[in-house]
Amino acid sequence: MKLLFSSLALAAVLASPAALAAQQVALQTSMGRIVLELDDARAPGTVANFLQYVREGHYDGTVFHRVINGFMIQGGGMTADMKEKPTRPGIRNEASNGLKNAAYTVSMARTPDPHSASAQFFINVADNDFLNYREPTTRGWGYAVFGKVVQGKEVVDKIKAVPTATRGQNEGVPLQPIVIQKAEVLNK
Repeated sequence: MKLLFSSLALAAVLASPAALAAQQVALQTSMGRIVLELDDARAPGTVANFLQYVREGHYDGTVFHRVINGFMIQGGGMTADMKEKPTRPGIRNEASNGLKNAAYTVSMARTPDPHSASAQFFINVADNDFLNYREPTTRGWGYAVFGKVVQGKEVVDKIKAVPTATRGQNEGVPLQPIVIQKAEVLNK
């Protein structure tokens, strides 16, 4: 009987809204606050990687260094003086998880190597179907969606509209740095 009660109590805790709540991360930027809800059920490795960078303070003081209105805003890897921060090795691409690169979703940035995503991420500001997974080939892997903006869409809209220029080899660099002042996990 005691075991049955313990099992029922555990089941009640696991079924509670707090236990089922998706992880959320707040990005306090120089233009306002953005809250991301992460989908660890469909992108567990990507979410774990992102959360580790958040908890380590990696994103604090980085900028949205690539802003292309009608496409996406990218950040998480450069300081305001456009110096790239060191990262851990790339992770396995989880783009085949069924999530789509729709407006206000968040995805991992990567090099042409499909499994090279590390810290940089982007927020889609349009439906970018051409970034979705098609097949496990170099051209078909796509970009892994791992969450969505649940608060601060107006901040994303302000960021996507800032004036940009080419700086060195980097295109779409905001003329005034848009700093991620602090990234923090909201529901630990």
